[in-house]
Amino acid sequence: MILIKSNSQIAEMRKANRIVRDTLDMLREHTVPGVSTLQLNKLAHDYITKQGAVPSFLGYNGFPASICVSVDCEVVHGIPSKNKILQEGQIVSIDCGAIYNGWHGDAARTYGVGFISKDCQQLIDVTQQCFFKAVDCIKAGVTRLGDIGYAVQSHAESFGYGVVRELVGHGIGRQMHEDPNVPNFGQAGRGMRLSAGMTIAIEPMINMGTEKVDFMSDGWTVKTRDRKPSAHYENTIAITEDGIEILSL
Repeated sequence: MILIKSNSQIAEMRKANRIVRDTLDMLREHTVPGVSTLQLNKLAHDYITKQGAVPSFLGYNGFPASICVSVDCEVVHGIPSKNKILQEGQIVSIDCGAIYNGWHGDAARTYGVGFISKDCQQLIDVTQQCFFKAVDCIKAGVTRLGDIGYAVQSHAESFGYGVVRELVGHGIGRQMHEDPNVPNFGQAGRGMRLSAGMTIAIEPMINMGTEKVDFMSDGWTVKTRDRKPSAHYENTIAITEDGIEILSL
């Protein structure tokens, strides 16, 4: 069931998403060689809770941390660890969620660790571009879900990249995951129409190589099958009569 939000409810979601945005901005400064992914998790947890919010991910279906930290070929859901130390040249995807006054915010960024290759920087840049290609096409009452997926897929594949199929964006509000699913692939003109008052998380997950992924034995981590790097860029948006508002940017 699609849950339409009022202006006052979107205002509450804006608060949660600003906490997420600020957490990710803070973590960017700490995503440097020699830092463990567990240290990043502690920084995020402390910041979120100091804002009077609750980390959305901690305990969600048993997830053991406050953020997901996925390195290089890890697409999403990497579990922070004291033994996973960031190295120069890696890329790191950080997915963050926060609950404030009962409303969720959700966003993700991929950062380079120190100096990274041109190929990795292009992957990060194109993944972000995929998100903006998607939001640029949204108009309440006109755009369909397939239009979003097509915008992401066509841009990513024009660079020879793989678009993950098994993981998608989602509706968001009082629950972190609500209807509808928001795939990063699809056919233009297909799927349900988007309406004003909908709040969704659009999150391109783009692989440098194959679109295929493997699910690891820890029950969470997802890696590219060819073990080439992957990037992730996500924001929560609200669809309005006039267009869209990116709540986490």
